[in-house]
Amino acid sequence: TLVRTVVILVVLAAFVVLAGKWVNPLELPPKSWLFLVLSGLATGASWVCYFRALKVGDASKVAPVDKLSVVLVALFAVALLGERPAPREWLGIALVGIGVVVLALK
Repeated sequence: TLVRTVVILVVLAAFVVLAGKWVNPLELPPKSWLFLVLSGLATGASWVCYFRALKVGDASKVAPVDKLSVVLVALFAVALLGERPAPREWLGIALVGIGVVVLALK
């Protein structure tokens, strides 16, 4: 995971520089830093939980539950950001949720 993260960092940095979008991160407002740090901590915690779940459970059951985050993100986007998915998008979101439930049932 560490090597993967370093590779992502290098590739992302190259994209940002090549696109001419580089901004000094020290110029970000404190609130942005707070949310970036919290996001990083949440991502790290989710990786630890995901790999632990893979260690103790079947990948065919762990991976779909991980994808339930798609449903949660959509719900948070509606509730907190005021987004309004189209009916086709709601169908996709519902199918992901239904798929997770079907795979979780024994």
